[in-house]
Amino acid sequence: MKIIIAIACLLFSLSAFTQDKQKTSEIYIDKKGVMRWDDNNREASFYGVNYTVPFAHAYRALGYLNKDRKEAIDKDVYHFSRLGFNAYRIHIWDVEISDGKGQMIKNDHLDLLDYLIAKLRERNIRVLITTMTNFGNGYPERNQNNGAFSYLYDKCKIHSDANAIAAQKNYVSQLVTHVNPYTKLSYKDDPFVIGFEINNEPCHSDTPTQTESYINTMLDAIKKAGNKKPVFYNVSHNMDHVQAYFNTAIQGTTYQWYPIGLVAGHTRKGNFLPFVDSYNIPFANAKGFENKAKAIYEYDPADITYSYMYPAMTRTFRSQGFQWITQFAYDPIDMAWANTEYQTHFLNLAYTPAKAVSMAIAAEVAYTVPLNRKYEKYPNDTIFDNFHVSYNTDLSELNSPDKFFYSNNTTSDPSDINSLEKIIGHGSSPIVKYEGTGAYFLDQLESGVWRLEVMPDAIQINDPFAKPSLKKEVVTIAWNTWNMEISIPGLGENFTVTAINKGNVHNETSSGKSISVRPGVYLLTKSDYTPTKDWQAKTAWGNITLGEFVAPEAHAKTFSVVHSPAVAIEEGKPLQIEAQIVGAEMPDSVIIYTDKVSFWNDKNTYYKMNRTHSYTYRVTIPAEDIKEGKLKYNIIVCSNDKNYTFPSGMAGNPLDWDYTQAVYWESHATNAASPVSLFTVTDAYSDLETYIMPEWSRTDRKVINNNPAESPTLRITFESDAPSPRFFLRKYVKDVIAGRMSRLAQGKEICLHIKNAPEKLSIGFITGKGFTYTAIVNSKQGIQRIPLSALRQTHTALLPHPYPVFLDKYFEPDTQIPFSKADIESLEISFDGEKGKKAEIEIGNIWIE
Repeated sequence: MKIIIAIACLLFSLSAFTQDKQKTSEIYIDKKGVMRWDDNNREASFYGVNYTVPFAHAYRALGYLNKDRKEAIDKDVYHFSRLGFNAYRIHIWDVEISDGKGQMIKNDHLDLLDYLIAKLRERNIRVLITTMTNFGNGYPERNQNNGAFSYLYDKCKIHSDANAIAAQKNYVSQLVTHVNPYTKLSYKDDPFVIGFEINNEPCHSDTPTQTESYINTMLDAIKKAGNKKPVFYNVSHNMDHVQAYFNTAIQGTTYQWYPIGLVAGHTRKGNFLPFVDSYNIPFANAKGFENKAKAIYEYDPADITYSYMYPAMTRTFRSQGFQWITQFAYDPIDMAWANTEYQTHFLNLAYTPAKAVSMAIAAEVAYTVPLNRKYEKYPNDTIFDNFHVSYNTDLSELNSPDKFFYSNNTTSDPSDINSLEKIIGHGSSPIVKYEGTGAYFLDQLESGVWRLEVMPDAIQINDPFAKPSLKKEVVTIAWNTWNMEISIPGLGENFTVTAINKGNVHNETSSGKSISVRPGVYLLTKSDYTPTKDWQAKTAWGNITLGEFVAPEAHAKTFSVVHSPAVAIEEGKPLQIEAQIVGAEMPDSVIIYTDKVSFWNDKNTYYKMNRTHSYTYRVTIPAEDIKEGKLKYNIIVCSNDKNYTFPSGMAGNPLDWDYTQAVYWESHATNAASPVSLFTVTDAYSDLETYIMPEWSRTDRKVINNNPAESPTLRITFESDAPSPRFFLRKYVKDVIAGRMSRLAQGKEICLHIKNAPEKLSIGFITGKGFTYTAIVNSKQGIQRIPLSALRQTHTALLPHPYPVFLDKYFEPDTQIPFSKADIESLEISFDGEKGKKAEIEIGNIWIE
């Protein structure tokens, strides 16, 4: 994928370029553990990302793809700036720049790190350097053992072995004094490096006393190297060593947050706002805690594509006093289409535009929400200050007098449209209506002149959290011309549109408030308005020049159809089928054939799909065509006298004499009066997730095939070494019941076929509001019927397990909300166990009738 990039000569008026003439401000940490600027004593606040092009898989993958790594850095750092980031953190893969004695090796990895730091400096972005990872460089590939010191010692012993400590002292002393050839400054003397974290997620397996000694030894080595910057240490691991951390002279502490676990292997669904409502630190009363600065070195709501989470998490961070917040990790633009770097994370402006806009909103939360401000408990904290987050509309939003940012379609009006200076959007709003699927930026340059930057369309075509491969595209990019209607008082109607990025010749005058726009950068000038400044592509503005533009070229070479069939539908009721269809061009037509068509028929029924907006096509199958049983169908894309049939993706048409692909999408049509099925045993997994609270342990699954007249059951055996464990079974059922809502509304009971039930078995649902409602099953055998009216609101188990491990295990609601069948999203079964003892449950079908 070739990248279009037009970067004019950078004429930034930044303090980063004038440090030789005036002192660049730096941070210090006051006696209360607050980071402040040394020139005005104001509180400092940082927000940004981790990003790893100089090292490990990202470095290698760009090589596999024959990409220039420095150009890649230029592109991504430009986007960091557009999203408003002022912070960058990296844990250096010490194995790639050191030998077995800790001697630093000057090589391409170090050169790229130096180059990256210099480029971040140009954009006024500060850096926190974690000096060591103390693990290999392979993931998701195999490690490449080069004999570096971190390969010579076990990660849990490297902080206590004398030879390992000697190598680390040698290494960190050289690292902090290393002179960056691009800035001509050592890391310890670069004001844009705010400090150092000693290592990434240390594992301390010896005594707390030894841990304290190790940290002090490293602090001493860094100090003797001449460092005067704050030094941070990770305190969210090794909980029995917490006081040892605070006994040392570290000035800052680092934490992470992965609220819904990691590496699910698929996209998770649900309302996770209760999961990020609080970040309670159980050792906040430890001696020394109160005078240490707090930084989030990594965080991410992993395995989701939603755009509502980042601002909510950042609000919680600010309420707990965090001043440095960096997400993990931003995907390099040249490889983000495959999401191979970290399968469980996915973030890039071009490829995940909604999430990226949400990050821009979260940055504003970090900069504007007062430190330690407390908020009400969810759901009463979804609107806070100038911000709004919503699970139902997958929206995060900033609406202040001068800024209006939204991650998805919004109906909100700007709070003060006449004071607006900046808009960042994805989707449509009352002031910008846009059909494309990329992000866009509108920046006021002066009262009658705005800069418009439009990113190309991003369309997800595969699950980005499934097993990754550089041979599999998960998001494709398309360039199309779309209508954009801009309703800004300062522009009015019939404004001029002037393309200013390299190679863009798309100029026009708006028709009223509407323009047709392709990806690129434009100057929008009010009709009959004379600008006070000669705005040109090379003009420096903020941290960019006006003509800069970075975007992937279109790389949808063939058609892709993204469609999820309804799981269960009802006989005799119309069925709406929707799909996202993208290719190198727009289709000429799209039709649906069922499996009933045949080459030998004189006439075959088909259903024509119509484009409703952007890449979305829909059709309604008439009620009389929905018969009981399986509905099997194909979607056929027609373009330039060629046909492509999906889901197989094969060229051709089911009516071709030689078409051989009997592959279909399927929906099961049932009698409208039949029960609403929630769970059926199909195999040992059966889409049923298992968890053990308070921590992971052992489970075993086995399908039990009973007599031919009885459906199979699933036997699950749990075992935990934790005291008083509780075992959970969960299944996301929103997709299963979506086509049965009329019957669901009539439902009175949840029915469970069970064998050998544990005592006090609990069954119920988690709703779209994130609340849990359960009732107790009293019998151990047979078909159990529990009235839905018996379900009572209870706490919500925060599963999958969050990291760090000390976080709350349950969300305890303050607000009582009545149970609603229409709001059901997940089925949950749970029961208590005993430490070291096996607990067994055997279940069959579960349904509502």
